[in-house]
Amino acid sequence: MKSNVGGIDKIARIAVGAVLILLALTGTIGVWGWIGVVPLATGLFNFCPAWKLLGINTRKPNQ
Repeated sequence: MKSNVGGIDKIARIAVGAVLILLALTGTIGVWGWIGVVPLATGLFNFCPAWKLLGINTRKPNQ
C-alpha cells in the first residue's frame, strides 16, 4: 500500500471520522454515524482505496 493521503486531507478525515463516531456513540445521529470508521481509518493509515482507483494523490512527493 503506497500512501496517497496527506496533509489537510488526513486531518479532515480523522476529524470527520471521530465526530461521526462520537455522534453515533451519543445516539445523536444513530447507527449511520458508524460510517465514520471509514474516513478515520483512511486518515490513520494514509491510504484511501477510492483515491487509488481515481488516480488521486494528496500526499506531497517529499513526505
